[in-house]
Amino acid sequence: MEEKKILHITNGDDLSEQITNLSIPGDVITWREMLCEGPTTFDVGDEDFVLRRKTFLLEKYNISEEQYQEEFLSELVKLAAINNYDEIVLWFEFDLFSHMNMLALISFLLQNKKNGPFSLVCSRKLKGEAEMTALSQLSDKNLNEHYKYRIPLEKADIQTAQLIWELYCSKNPKRLMSEIKKTTNFEYLSSSIRAHIERFPNINTGLNSLEINVLKLIEEHDIKSQHHLLGYALQYQGYYGYVDVQMQRILEKLNPFYETSAEKLKLNEDGLKALKGTKNYYQNLKDDECYGGVRKYDFLYDPVSHDLLKL
Repeated sequence: MEEKKILHITNGDDLSEQITNLSIPGDVITWREMLCEGPTTFDVGDEDFVLRRKTFLLEKYNISEEQYQEEFLSELVKLAAINNYDEIVLWFEFDLFSHMNMLALISFLLQNKKNGPFSLVCSRKLKGEAEMTALSQLSDKNLNEHYKYRIPLEKADIQTAQLIWELYCSKNPKRLMSEIKKTTNFEYLSSSIRAHIERFPNINTGLNSLEINVLKLIEEHDIKSQHHLLGYALQYQGYYGYVDVQMQRILEKLNPFYETSAEKLKLNEDGLKALKGTKNYYQNLKDDECYGGVRKYDFLYDPVSHDLLKL
């Protein structure tokens, strides 16, 4: 009997290397993007998409056009020609960072006439595991277990993934709200959408949930330095999955809210007011930052109704 041809698509080089070293059968392609931040368009890889991404990544993260071509676009070329595989296994984490990449990937595959079958390996708890661990940090044994119990994705799952990617790239994030309650085989999709919604500025303070969380960390912990704060912010970010360079940008934006001394970081008057919700800093913070198809500061998040308000 002929062996099944399997393609593994991962969200990072470390995981790709681990899968290869485990001798799990199949070919491996790595998806190297961070689509949870910056402008996106629905047609992944087309001229408009590439221009927007190159511009954003160069301006915000100093990633050159050559680097983008080599690390991401060259992988897209490989993915466009994969119709001879019997199964595509998606290896993605539980967080927003991974989920936005995964949704874009599924949409790209569908646009290139690859309709499955798809299965998912996600960083969920397995029996005997104390807590959820990133796939790339699992032992070889546990990673094999995750693969063995991978989740087959139904047609409805794939359609939902494409719809959410389309809504993320649209100018109206409010339409994502109705998708939060939808049940799919993507166990953490609802949590990721909810985390995304809370990235819009809070109606009371003008800061979003990630930014407020950083101020809480400064107030509640004995944080000695910027580097110390970065470590805390990465560890206690919940469902976002931001990497260090992304979190560093958030810390820099929050500089007006805290002071650094020889002993520790401390909130200043503005930081305390923002944390208590007694002053709104929307106008101070407003910029042209984008999430998908919409500007961050074009909507406000209401923590009481959990709704978005268009400005």
